[in-house]
Amino acid sequence: MPQRISTPGWKHRTPSDSDRVLRYGFLLAPDFTLIALSAALEPLRMANRISGQVLYEFPLFTLNGDPPQSSSGIVVQPTSRLTDREALDVVFLCAGTTLDPAWDQQILNQLRPMVRRRIAIGGICTGSYLLARNGLLDGYRCTIHWENIHDMHDEYPELIVSSELFELDKDRYTCSGGTAPLDMMLTLISRDRGHDLATAISEQFICERIRGANDRQRVPLKQRFGASQPKLVDAVELMESNIEEPMSLDELSQHVGISRRQLERIFQKHLNCVPTRYYLELRLRRARELLLRSSRSIVDVAFSCGFVSAPHFSKCYRDYFGIPPREERQPKKILGSEERKRKIPVTAGR
Repeated sequence: MPQRISTPGWKHRTPSDSDRVLRYGFLLAPDFTLIALSAALEPLRMANRISGQVLYEFPLFTLNGDPPQSSSGIVVQPTSRLTDREALDVVFLCAGTTLDPAWDQQILNQLRPMVRRRIAIGGICTGSYLLARNGLLDGYRCTIHWENIHDMHDEYPELIVSSELFELDKDRYTCSGGTAPLDMMLTLISRDRGHDLATAISEQFICERIRGANDRQRVPLKQRFGASQPKLVDAVELMESNIEEPMSLDELSQHVGISRRQLERIFQKHLNCVPTRYYLELRLRRARELLLRSSRSIVDVAFSCGFVSAPHFSKCYRDYFGIPPREERQPKKILGSEERKRKIPVTAGR
């Protein structure tokens, strides 16, 4: 039994039927993101420690029972391979920078029995993408890391994909990754065990506040600059909305209601670059997302991101990323596998 610690604001209660042990299982895909897993596990561990009793168990599983390597190279020892016999309340699929289509059948084989037994299914970080790819999010609201939202919309237009930190929709729990699983777990603990315990856990982790499901993942440019730079915000939003057919600098300045020279000055002052450079980098980053997460041809990607020819696109791409687009798609070995992996780029904080 965990040793209870004294925490201000938390009053120890006598165990009751409502304190039955909840079992949250975690299915770790190869190359999973360690920070997201830790952010999900630690609130459960701290709930046990603060309460002085086992409120949660959190076994780890893998697709084949072997120890998985995280995207940081750290290997985690799992409990076992997931079967259809575990007594679980929720099972979370945790993924990260690699999504191999070869895993799909294993995922379905291991999660479908859980669905039939009415066990809640969750996705953490790009685990949501794997669930969507296998039809396990059909009819549910879901979320994923902000970097992947656009592709989820493109590939699964029937899904409701939000930009929130996490989504708890009936028996589907999805989370954007990074530190957001901490907030999702604190919300679940508050729902299951009471707000006081969730607050006490938050204080132990020196977490200023428990962010809710409606908190957005990314600080928008509008929030970053407040109301002080509305013209800059308008210009960037126009750029983001016009990737395939880029607007000229004269068109941008006309739409935001300032001169071309004024537009160049505010970009240089607040974003440290000229508007044309910012626009080009925006299109190149979008092109990289398409190369890494879709099967579109390089020519198609070039045209989709506003480049008039594949050679011009390749030159710009090489200048910015240091490698040509074709090399971006070269297969990489993960854990000794020779199979080509479907990659998702690592983002700071994930």
